Amino acid sequence: MSVRTIEPGLGAEAPTRPEAVRWQPITRILVRFGLLYFGLFALLTQVILEFPGLAVVVRPIVVDWPQPVVRWVGRTGFGIAATHRDSGSGDTAYDWVLLFCILVTAVAGTAVWSVLDRKRTEYRRAASWLLVFVRVCLAVTMLSYGFVKAFPLQMPSPSLTRLLEPYGDLTPMSVLWSQVGVSPVYEILLGVAEILCGVLLLVPRTAVAGALLTVVCAAQVWILNMTYDVPVKILSFHILLMALVLVAPEARRITAVLLGNAVGPSTAPQALRTSRQRRIGTGIQVGLLIWLTVVGTISGVISLQQRESTSELYGIWEVGSFIRDGQSVPALLDDEIRWRRVVFDRRDTADIQMMNDRFHPVRADIGADLRQLLLRPLSDPDSAAPWAHLAVEQLAPNQLRLTGEVDGHPVTMELTRFDSRRFTLRQSGFHWVHEYPDNNCVSGRPACPAPAGSAAR
Repeated sequence: MSVRTIEPGLGAEAPTRPEAVRWQPITRILVRFGLLYFGLFALLTQVILEFPGLAVVVRPIVVDWPQPVVRWVGRTGFGIAATHRDSGSGDTAYDWVLLFCILVTAVAGTAVWSVLDRKRTEYRRAASWLLVFVRVCLAVTMLSYGFVKAFPLQMPSPSLTRLLEPYGDLTPMSVLWSQVGVSPVYEILLGVAEILCGVLLLVPRTAVAGALLTVVCAAQVWILNMTYDVPVKILSFHILLMALVLVAPEARRITAVLLGNAVGPSTAPQALRTSRQRRIGTGIQVGLLIWLTVVGTISGVISLQQRESTSELYGIWEVGSFIRDGQSVPALLDDEIRWRRVVFDRRDTADIQMMNDRFHPVRADIGADLRQLLLRPLSDPDSAAPWAHLAVEQLAPNQLRLTGEVDGHPVTMELTRFDSRRFTLRQSGFHWVHEYPDNNCVSGRPACPAPAGSAAR
């Protein structure tokens, strides 16, 4: 019996006798490494936590178990304190050291596996399950990110405080978030595209189309994360990498189609061999898709309702007179104590802007009758003694008087609400006809809209 050698691509033509196939050594090594690396990455990073209902069960394994090892490697190998923290960043020192540990473990495991299993000539079965595993993990991640954009939640509309911040003070990430948040329709379309990726990936017949679309979406996200310094570089790169792994077995057929050549049926490894097994597998994946869609929709609706709840005192309030310890405090631009504005946006929070333009976010508890205001630092929102205890008096629909104590000092201040609709960003809207572009306008030009937002400076 002759043994046939094929090219390293997993999608190479399969002979009629699979037992006679001998894969190239590099292909066998890549399958071993892929199973170990992507398995560990999915288990030990946030990928597995995207599965609804699994977070409570697997979180101790994902978060707690690796920490002693990662801290030791960080301290011994890199001389850094790799401490795990739920900061919202996916690129902390802990995450990078954990990724290093995963890579080293996968390389070592691949080497040992290659020595112990050196007589095996192919891994068609293992490769097929690797593709299924990667495809499901990728689909769940794309659906998770898609729903938070489709509602839209990930990049909200710029807050009142953001409208007051000078553009030069924004970070690249905040510029990106504001740019997308200004156009909810655009964000929704981005989310729909990512949801479509997940849907196509979980339906076996459309998996290749889903992988191709995911490559496009993931490449865009990764480039944005790299160029706007968004701290999700590790995950976004791996999403792109997993999509490329799914495309690889079909690379020759895809290239042939793009060149206008005829192609035959797919020869990529299939995990489920019989038609009954494939029907069951398809049913499980479609069921997972329905479950993820229901959970994503319900979670999105609830989160959107919670986010849309605004403060009872919503608005930008300009501080006029400010009396502290019985003395009128002049509005000096370098004053670090006198208030300049109070911004009430989301429920239960506020931002105090001082005369030196620094913002101090606080927890704001407003009485049911709107006559009492308690302010606490966000660093200690449950403090029994509030930082500020103020009585609220409504002088007019857009005028307030606050009287009480701030940091132990008696104060009295009068505030006037600024109409946030006067900001150019909130006035512009959509136009079919533009006589002049609105970009880079200079105050005083007839073609430019009036700098309404400057009135709030």
